[in-house]
Amino acid sequence: MTNDATSRSDPAGPGRSRPEVTSAAAEWAPTATRAPLTDRQPAAGAVVVVNYGSSALLKSMLAPLGEGFDGLVVVVDNDSGSAERSAVTALGHRHGWEVVALPDNRGFGAGVNRGVARARELGACEFLILNPDARLDPDDCARLLGRVREADSLLLSPRIVRDDGRVWFDGSVLDLADGRVGSRHRTTPGAVVAPWLSGACLAVDDALWGRLGGFDEDYFLYWEDVDLSWRARGLGAELRVAEDITAVHLVGATQQASGKSALYYRCNARNRSLFALKNLSATQRADWAAHTGQVVREIMLRGGRRQFVRDPRRLLTWMRAWRDARAVDRAASAGQVPPLP
Repeated sequence: MTNDATSRSDPAGPGRSRPEVTSAAAEWAPTATRAPLTDRQPAAGAVVVVNYGSSALLKSMLAPLGEGFDGLVVVVDNDSGSAERSAVTALGHRHGWEVVALPDNRGFGAGVNRGVARARELGACEFLILNPDARLDPDDCARLLGRVREADSLLLSPRIVRDDGRVWFDGSVLDLADGRVGSRHRTTPGAVVAPWLSGACLAVDDALWGRLGGFDEDYFLYWEDVDLSWRARGLGAELRVAEDITAVHLVGATQQASGKSALYYRCNARNRSLFALKNLSATQRADWAAHTGQVVREIMLRGGRRQFVRDPRRLLTWMRAWRDARAVDRAASAGQVPPLP
């Protein structure tokens, strides 16, 4: 999930309309565990966090935010097990969070959509999407929410650093020639790129969120923020990085200590092709498909070469990631969206 930039093209591609965004929240029967909200003010906005096995991070990263933040805090549990759900529910009661317990796991975007829907029901009109492994000062949280409240159609992210102070995000771009993503500061001269903002910490107001229809749930995990940014620009919205506000991201804290997960690789590979299928012209999709093999290799190498020595099964993951991406490439001509295997 995750960065800003220069040129702008037709968001749907020549002669192509944008498919309707999937939103299955209405099909669920989630339970909302409401803690006392006497000191919570929907008018101050809402922080929305999706949890999947991250209650320890919520305790260390999110709990301190509530001590100085007047708005709502909505935590969505993506069916991460009974023990984890009990831990999150207990934290919610202790800190005054609204806990939404979903009956199954339909991915990050779907979880955010349900969390925002609950925040809207409680009266919030601005939302800050925050990863469980991200930390933001209460004052900075209020500043982000205040800026989208005062602006007209704005998606806003802060500058995000790792816990050692190195920059993790301060604006990213999508290369429209081949589907690679990267920092806006390392763009190839002459490249045609589109900016995107990270879903790890992203502020938006109710009006723009409603026009967007939330995250596209077909992505399950990763690239949903690229897609949201693309569609927002297509609606005339501004994408901006608040350079004077900094969040801290414990990169990889929600994944296994052994490194990036197989799901990380497979979703990143598949969803690049899925983005092309949903948003680009046939010519652009063909150009991206020609680069799929090389891009999947680059995605796999984000975890380093030694991972293949430590765990030879990573080679199988590589093959599956390539297969998933190619399946979407092949389905493009039929206008189908293959499910994540």
